Parts: sequence; structure tokens; C-alpha cells
Amino acid sequence: MTYSPRIAVCSWSLQPTTPEGLVSSVRACGLTAVQLALDPLREASERGGGAWGLERVKAVLADAGISVISGMIGAVGEDYSTLSSIRQTGGVRPDRHWQQNIHNARVSAAIAERLGLSLVTFHAGFVPHDLGDEEFHVMSARVAEVGDVFAERGVAVALETGQEPAVVLPEFVEASRGEGCATVGSPWLNFDPANMILYGSGDPVEAVTRVAALVKQVHIKDAVRSARGGEWGTEVRVGTGAVDWAAFFALLRERCAGADLVIEREAGTSRVEDVRAAVDLVRSFVGV
Repeated sequence: MTYSPRIAVCSWSLQPTTPEGLVSSVRACGLTAVQLALDPLREASERGGGAWGLERVKAVLADAGISVISGMIGAVGEDYSTLSSIRQTGGVRPDRHWQQNIHNARVSAAIAERLGLSLVTFHAGFVPHDLGDEEFHVMSARVAEVGDVFAERGVAVALETGQEPAVVLPEFVEASRGEGCATVGSPWLNFDPANMILYGSGDPVEAVTRVAALVKQVHIKDAVRSARGGEWGTEVRVGTGAVDWAAFFALLRERCAGADLVIEREAGTSRVEDVRAAVDLVRSFVGV
């Protein structure tokens, strides 16, 4: 069977300041599809206009022939400076930001519907490993509420992976399926092999074998591990890090053939060149 997944790039990886700039960078990467950060569109709608106004974004991307295969939303107050800081501030976990986060999700869900999206991803935050932990149930209830908000608009959600070992995820996903989520089958997973390395949470190839049935989208990103426990690993250009891409793509072909592949680059000063290198690597493994 031919393995021909869709290939895209994360809009935020290209650091655009306007939709036109995004178009230029996507074309320079040799691609025609993006995963679009929805926060700039939400912020523009709340300001009453701006460079990232929804209708302008839709028109610019459509005129350029660039499709949006999924969206992404962030959470309020996230601090990625250390592993400890993001553990405390990431995703839906902090109580002090929950009301703002669910409000933002409602606005973003309306935007996703108007863009015709079927999937939006976000970080849930660090999931406790113990199913008996009260925080586990608080977080799963909040993810279910976010999922229901998007499901009302016909949009599924997927959780970014990497913060926790893969063994935790199936139970968390099951616990996070709210009343509306069932209509769109979510939450799914957006599997990021580099995050397993950056967070020191396991081997990405072994991890994907545990969660393959839940993977809706994959972030193509690479990294090397930290030599010191409790510290961030280092993101590097795809193909130069610790991800075993041959083994990883063999598993994707076998178990996650329907998952889209989205290139993400969050470090470095040569984003377009790095994305192009990732595109070349992906195309060496898939039939597109």
C-alpha cells in the first residue's frame, strides 16, 4: 500500500508577522500546507481587526493555494524557561488561568469552524502518572470541556505529547472524552518524537507503539538529550538528533498511515532552511 500522508509546516515555526509573510515562507519551504496558530487570529478578533484578521487570512492563503490542515492553540501563562517552570505553568493545569483558557478555546473553536478545520491541537500540560491523583481528574475534566467546546463546532482536538511517558496517555485520553467529544472521536494525540527526548520522558519509537491507535497528527522535529537529569534537551535540525527516523517512519507506515506529518522547528535562526531539510528527509521515507 502506498504511504502518502499530507506534509505541512507549523506556521509559528516560520515566525511570520503577516499572512503574506507566511505565504512567502511556506513557498520557500517547498510546501503548500500549514498547521495554523489560531491565537493571532483570536487576538485580532478580540481587538476588532489587525493583520491576522480571519477573513484576510482566509483570502491570502486561499489565493496562494495554501491549505490549512489543522490549527493550534496555546495556553495562558506558560513558562518554558525550565522543565520545572513548565511543569507548573503548562496547559490547562493552573487554576488561575483556567477561566481565561476555556474562554480562549470558545473563541478559537468558532474560528476553527469558519476555517473549515477538522482538528486543533494543544498542550494539556503535565499529566500526573498516578490515576488516583486528584490533579489527574481535574486535568482530564478540563480537557474534556475543551474537547466539548470544539466538538460543538464539529472540530476534534489532539493533545501534544512528550511531557509524560506514553504509558500514561491511553488512560488520560479515555478519561478526557466528554459528552460532545464522542461525536468527533477526540481527544486524539499529536505525537511529537522530539518532545520525548527534550523532556526526557522516553524513547519515541517505543512510545509510538503504545499510542499508535490514538495518533491523528505527527510533528516532525528532532532533538538530543540533556546530559543532566531535570534539564531540557536541545532541539536540532531534523536528521541530526536522536530520533531514529527509519524505525519511526516504519512504524508510522504500519500503524499510523492516516496521520498527517507537520514539520515543527522552534529553535535556530535558519528556519526555512531547516524546514526544507526536514521536507527532504520526510520525502525520502514517504511516497510524496
